[in-house]
Amino acid sequence: MIGSLLYLTASRPDIMYSVCLCARFQSCPKESHLSAVKRILRYLKGTMNIGLWYPKSDNFELIGFSDADFAGCRVERKSTSGTCHFLGHSLVSWHSKKQNSVALSTAEAEYIAAGLCCAQILWMKQTLSDFNLSFEHVPIKCDNTSAINISKNPVQHFRTKHIEIRHHFLRDHAQKGDITLEFVSTKDQLADIFTKPLSEEQFSDIRRQLGVISL
Repeated sequence: MIGSLLYLTASRPDIMYSVCLCARFQSCPKESHLSAVKRILRYLKGTMNIGLWYPKSDNFELIGFSDADFAGCRVERKSTSGTCHFLGHSLVSWHSKKQNSVALSTAEAEYIAAGLCCAQILWMKQTLSDFNLSFEHVPIKCDNTSAINISKNPVQHFRTKHIEIRHHFLRDHAQKGDITLEFVSTKDQLADIFTKPLSEEQFSDIRRQLGVISL
């Protein structure tokens, strides 16, 4: 059931977080996990007419959103990274993943999530270059000012010295001009849907902004 739902997340970003959350317990599932999966299936049955809408447009601006739910995992207290990427007004990539290590602060969790978003943007830039599309200073929308400041500060200090070296490539690419971190308010953070459960109103609003609508 989880395998089938993971396959479906390629076209239904609205179930990405809940399916990936259930997938964490595949090795030792309990009755509660089966109930959660059945609830996802009931949601899908009631929204079979919903899908991604790709409008015709000549806007090819590349933009990314990154967010993290600090210590959201109740078992290991690890954070969850969520990213999504738009080409123009069309959602073309999305991601939800539990971070490999425990973050010691919200800023660290957001910084790691932004690095994941940056890696995807670099790959997309390379792929789109085959179509003669080039991008510089691609914006990554982040709702944490501390994470943005870390990416701009080349000096290692006590707040960042514990962060693994591999995550600092975000700062390098920000200095090179490949990407730029920009602040976005929490209510306008579209990657929120990939990191944590939301209220029904928030869920419906972000789902609509992502382009998941009735077809």
